[in-house]
Amino acid sequence: MTCRDTRTYANPIQAVVFDWAGTTIDYGSLAPVLAFCHLFETHGVPITLAEARVPMGIEKSEHIRQLLLMPRIRQAWIDEKGVEADESTIDQLYRAFIPIQTASIAQRSSLIPGTKTTFEFLLARHIKVGANTGYSQEMITQMRKLAAEQGYTPASVVCATDVPKGRPYPHMLLKNMLELDVSAVQAVVKVDDTLSGIAEGLNAGCWTVGIAVTGNEIGLDLPDWQALTSKQQERLRHQVYQRFYHAGAHFVIDSVADLPGIIDEIEQRLSNGEQP
Repeated sequence: MTCRDTRTYANPIQAVVFDWAGTTIDYGSLAPVLAFCHLFETHGVPITLAEARVPMGIEKSEHIRQLLLMPRIRQAWIDEKGVEADESTIDQLYRAFIPIQTASIAQRSSLIPGTKTTFEFLLARHIKVGANTGYSQEMITQMRKLAAEQGYTPASVVCATDVPKGRPYPHMLLKNMLELDVSAVQAVVKVDDTLSGIAEGLNAGCWTVGIAVTGNEIGLDLPDWQALTSKQQERLRHQVYQRFYHAGAHFVIDSVADLPGIIDEIEQRLSNGEQP
C-alpha cells in the first residue's frame, strides 16, 4: 500500500527573497552587462549587450564560461588569441572582471522606484526579506552600503559564491530560507528579473514572480524606457511577460512596486489550499 503525503501550507507568507540588479537596484540591470562588455573589449574580443545578457543571473565565472561557449564569441576568441579559451583563461578573466564589476555596481546602485515602499510594506506585514545574487560578496560590499543608505536592508544576503552551485540550482534560496528561519518552502516568494532566477525559485518549491520592465529581459534604463512610445512599451512588455510565463513563473509584474498586490493574491490562494 502506498501512502501519499498530501499536507498543504495554508498560512501567510513568511519571506520574500529578491534578486538585486534589475529587481531592487540598477534599473535595466546594466551594471553586469556593461562590465562583461568592457572585460571582453579589453581582451580584443568585443561582445554585444544582447550577448552579455544571455546567461544573466548565474554566478559570474560561470557567466564568463557560458559566453565563451557561444559560437560567435568562441570563434572570435580563437581568431584573436590563436587558441581556444580554457579553464585557466576563465580564471584569469574572472580575476580581471572583479574590479570592473565592483566599480560598475557602485555606479548603478540606486534603488528602483517602489523598492523602499515595498520593503516597508513587507516588514509591516511581518514578512522577512532576503536577497540573493550571482555577484560575489566582494563585489557587493559598496552596493549593500549604498542600498542601506536608501532604506533597503534585507536580513539575509546570499551570493552564488557562498553555496556549492548558483542558479538555476536552488542552493542560494535554500540558504536564504535557513538564515530567515522559514518553516515551509510554500511560504516563500522568489522575485527575480532573470529566467534563471525563476528556475531557482521553482526548483526550491517556492512561489515565483518575474520582474518584466525594470530588469534584464527588457534591459533599458528608466529614461530609455520612458522615451519609447506606449505602443513600443506594450509590445516589449507582452513579449517579456510571455517569456516569464513560458519559464514557469507563477506571476509576472512590471516592477517591484507592484508586488504588494501579488502578496495578497498568494495568501488568498494559500488559504484556499493552493500550493506553488
